[in-house]
Amino acid sequence: MSQVVPTVRLEHGTSIPQIGVGTSPMLDQEAERAVASAIEVGYRLIDTAENYRNEVGVGRGIKASGAKREDLFITSKFNKDHHSVGGVRAAFEASVQKLGVEYLDLLLIHWPNPAQDRYVDAWRGLVALREAGLVRAIGVSNFKPAQLQRLIDETGVVPEVNQIQLSPYWTRDDARAFHAEHGIVTEGWSPLGKRTNLLEHPKVAEIANAHGKTPGQVILRWHVELNVVPIPKSQDPQRLAQNLEVFDFELTDDQIAALSALDGQATEVVDSDSFGH
Repeated sequence: MSQVVPTVRLEHGTSIPQIGVGTSPMLDQEAERAVASAIEVGYRLIDTAENYRNEVGVGRGIKASGAKREDLFITSKFNKDHHSVGGVRAAFEASVQKLGVEYLDLLLIHWPNPAQDRYVDAWRGLVALREAGLVRAIGVSNFKPAQLQRLIDETGVVPEVNQIQLSPYWTRDDARAFHAEHGIVTEGWSPLGKRTNLLEHPKVAEIANAHGKTPGQVILRWHVELNVVPIPKSQDPQRLAQNLEVFDFELTDDQIAALSALDGQATEVVDSDSFGH
């Protein structure tokens, strides 16, 4: 049976599902199978990107699922080569063509690439797309508070979403506080702590045992409790279904605090001042 996922309202009026499925670094064929399986068990938020090079496969998975387009929330992201007003339009057109859809629910600047210093122009391009009705919502990914503030100061338009690396090992308190202050929804990539031992941490196991849940479910519930939209990646149908089963229990305040206290116990987050594509 497919799960019904709650939604979160974005500042411009669109509602985003409270959990989604990520598709990096899947190839087209893998993405096609994973997306079709994800939609079958109840996912409605599908996340891809130009840089993943799997938008064709994601589109095939969407088509194979038989889901109505209006029931889905499709997100893509574009690279620094498109950081201009016209470049953003070209990126959008390429993504919808590969995905086989007419519009996107959310389009994001994938990385700020501050050394290039064209992300404000890219933001202006996104604003124009939303005004033209080609995308329902716009946002950014991997932006720091100072970079978000610059977008707001120079354009007067606040991003609706910032998708950042986030987990109990990387709680990103400063970023989340800025988002909350400005009405920006936080999305979390790598929410299960990719390339870390987060899923095996004794504290996570203790809390999972207390609720009769898996460690992954507890970690995803922690995101939900913090008003973060996690986008875990999986190709396994059983794991996909498990990752959705996080809306039938709640963590205590002490459990949330205990998980948050794990912050800093892994390598630091990717620095978007020096990395980006």
